[in-house]
Amino acid sequence: MVVGIDHIGVAVNNLDEAISLYRDVLGLKLEGVHAVEEQKVRVAFFSTGGETRIELLEPTERESPVAKFIERRGEGIHHIALKVRNIEAVLEELKGKGLKLVDEKPRIGVGGAKIAFIHPKSTRNVLLELCEKP
Repeated sequence: MVVGIDHIGVAVNNLDEAISLYRDVLGLKLEGVHAVEEQKVRVAFFSTGGETRIELLEPTERESPVAKFIERRGEGIHHIALKVRNIEAVLEELKGKGLKLVDEKPRIGVGGAKIAFIHPKSTRNVLLELCEKP
């Protein structure tokens, strides 16, 4: 079902300051910055030298889920994105096993990936994202 970890999402208040830390101080390679209007965030992806990337998420609106996360918990790890094949089948299987889904059907994320989230109430308070690359 899961074939790896695609990325770890980190919620930040200021994307430009966080980019400076990850790029200039830690030396990670910035892959790109994108606006994700549907989720009300700006994101930056970093290569870690392996298959797993780091995604920084800055809310663009006070009512966005990431802004609410930062308000409740502060900056920090927001989610873990798991690489899957056939995301639709994985969602059906997880739903059949009783997990609560944020997304019943996948949506399109950065780079054309199909994504869907599993509610943290079903996963010991860890927001999990499923990610299937095109």
